[in-house]
Amino acid sequence: MLILAYDIQDTPLRTEFQKFVMQYGRRLQYSVYEINNSKRVLEIIKTELTDNFEKRFKQSDSVLIFDMGSNPKIMRFGFAKNEESDLVFY
Repeated sequence: MLILAYDIQDTPLRTEFQKFVMQYGRRLQYSVYEINNSKRVLEIIKTELTDNFEKRFKQSDSVLIFDMGSNPKIMRFGFAKNEESDLVFY
């Protein structure tokens, strides 16, 4: 399972991203989604993020993808890349 969380200030871009993410998961909160993990889905999301969304992000925009599988990891996009810190998964 993946958890995707985003913080995008620009309303049209945020709406576009929200519609994109809704194709792959279900909304848990306003900007948090649960996505059933598969390599294919994860690659689609990562490619779309880097190719189409990330270049339009402002300095305050970020997306975090939490891989909750057997080897948990965090993928950061946008300006969240600069916020490296350890997180504890339960």
